[in-house]
Amino acid sequence: MTDLLLIGLYALLAGGAVGGAGMLALRLMRGRSIAVHVVVLLVGTVLAVVAGVVTVATAMFLSPHDLQVVLLTVVAAAVVSLAVGVASGRRLASAAMWSAQARSRERALEAGRRELVAWVSHDLRTPLAGLRAMAEALEDNVVADRATVADYHRRIRVETDRMTRLVDDLFELSQINAGALRLAFSQVPLADVVSDAIAAAAPLAADRRIRLVAAESGWPTVLASEPELARVVTNLLVNSVRYTPPDGTVHIEAGCDSGDAWLAVSDTCGGIPDADLPRVFDVAFRGERARTPAPAGPSGGGLGLAIVRGLVEAHGGRVGVRNTDTGCRFVVRLPTGPAT
Repeated sequence: MTDLLLIGLYALLAGGAVGGAGMLALRLMRGRSIAVHVVVLLVGTVLAVVAGVVTVATAMFLSPHDLQVVLLTVVAAAVVSLAVGVASGRRLASAAMWSAQARSRERALEAGRRELVAWVSHDLRTPLAGLRAMAEALEDNVVADRATVADYHRRIRVETDRMTRLVDDLFELSQINAGALRLAFSQVPLADVVSDAIAAAAPLAADRRIRLVAAESGWPTVLASEPELARVVTNLLVNSVRYTPPDGTVHIEAGCDSGDAWLAVSDTCGGIPDADLPRVFDVAFRGERARTPAPAGPSGGGLGLAIVRGLVEAHGGRVGVRNTDTGCRFVVRLPTGPAT
């Protein structure tokens, strides 16, 4: 009985010393990754077992041959345990990191949904209140002269069109986020798409005295879905026109490099604050706190650039923005080969 107690004491002391060193190592590595902590924990645990077995085997005065057999067995078991433990630990660490990232993304998406609902509610409530007031004024004959009645009718149509565009944008964005967007890929000449987009943005540009300038050459052919690509180009042009001061210029060009096609829209808006650059493509971001549309021209619901990013990524491409000396430059990159 005394021998068993001594063996247990030797194993406890040896294992405890190694385990204490492992705990100290974990404390010193407090700021390291989960994978490092798991590996250190496994190494400390296995070494504690090895230390206890070796200490007891040495204290038992085994023959050299028997001692070698015990040590070889312990070392082999330790190597296998460490290999299995490290592999499992890395998977657990990856799963933990993925879970944390998923929770973070879910929180960000939920915050974005709440913000979007609040902003859209404001964007719908404000024109609806105006529409109701004008409808009641017409119904009660508060306004009777022909010019005022015609102006009310025009304003009702304008606000109705704006709300229709907002609802259409919301529907398209919901399709993108739900993965329900179905793209029909074909070889699309980028020059034709840009020509149509310039024609669509021309009335707004003329109203704001903005020059739309397109490069004369260098237009590639891309593998894309033409309606969605046209929406991307139109949204970028309209966004640049809206935020460029009167008498400014919006320039659009394209080309190929590194096996990809690129399209760039540059303006003279004066630039985007550095703090806002990472949020430019967020849903409902307009770069300003006020949600009331500016009187200088029709305003969007803050969804245009979010739709651009969604559609470009659905094509297997990417979109970015950076400041230039006179404004900002949006660059879309699309694959020219088979869609992935």
